[in-house]
Amino acid sequence: MNSVRHDLVAHLHSFGDRPAVHTAGATLTYRELADRVHHVATDDLGGDRKLVLLETTNDITTLVRYLAALAAGHVVLPAPPGSDHTDLLGTYRPDLVIDAAGIHHRAPGGHTLHPDLALLMSTSGSTGSPKLVRLSGANLLANARSIAEYLDIRETDCAATTLPMSYCYGLSVVHSHLLRGAALILTDLSVIEEDFWDLFRRHRGTSFAGVPYTFDLLERIGFAEMRLPHLRYITQAGGKLAPQRVQQYAMLGQRRGWKLYVMYGATEATARMAYLPPELAAGRPTAIGRAIPGGELRIDLSWASEATGDQHDSDGDIGELVYRGPNVMMGYAQSIADLAMGPGVDELRTGDLARRAPDG
Repeated sequence: MNSVRHDLVAHLHSFGDRPAVHTAGATLTYRELADRVHHVATDDLGGDRKLVLLETTNDITTLVRYLAALAAGHVVLPAPPGSDHTDLLGTYRPDLVIDAAGIHHRAPGGHTLHPDLALLMSTSGSTGSPKLVRLSGANLLANARSIAEYLDIRETDCAATTLPMSYCYGLSVVHSHLLRGAALILTDLSVIEEDFWDLFRRHRGTSFAGVPYTFDLLERIGFAEMRLPHLRYITQAGGKLAPQRVQQYAMLGQRRGWKLYVMYGATEATARMAYLPPELAAGRPTAIGRAIPGGELRIDLSWASEATGDQHDSDGDIGELVYRGPNVMMGYAQSIADLAMGPGVDELRTGDLARRAPDG
């Protein structure tokens, strides 16, 4: 078993009776979560290493099965429920399919799985495309540690799962909080539903994550007037948030006592590459900020010179944004043979144009 991958779950017992998971009807401590994960890993998912397609919903059963598959050393392919998995099933022939109905054993797929491989993710998180991102246990752990560090995630924090676990952003919330012994509020409720906020308040929620559309929904429900006494921060990723909206929420947070973290990432970087420190958000709403801890950003001017005609301006030279760090993917998979391949990428060329401002 890959020990780095196992580190994401091996520590769960160490947080003892701290709350790990809240739902509308139950609370699970870390000790209880660890026991359930161990039971499923040994009794239901034991044996030779397998490829597991896991339909994900934001509930305790899915979380336990996901962590158990990692603990058992399997490779997990998260997928949204109710979607057509025909292409994924035909291309990768998973040994197990786990959905709401249970654990389904299929004919052995005959896989050769690279020992570092832990997770296969769709680049979009929802399309079911057979082109997947190969992520190692080291990728998962490195990105979880970086995110937990710059967000200053604490044992007393409690994050609501506003995004699916089949999406790298949603899964990163799970990884980073469990790594620090913080709690999760597992729900598939939308932020436009009052029941979501009742649950958030009941369990003293301290954070939630949003994509740009989430902020459109927050406008519709009058979020600015809501009383959320324990909210510490909101994170945003999954697309560019309009600069005026960044300023609006950064300033709202300043008035109400919470922070806005605008973040930049990609599935190919496990989730996160950069974040904008909250104190800069109101004044620098177009910036992606700085590289996450352990990562490095550079500007490749040669690529952009060809694409843009050698642009220059007073704010700095425009070039392709390139990221390097321990969370950069192993590579892509487009066939079952690719699952045996080792790391083939040491930096991520984002394809995005950027400039480095004079202040860095």
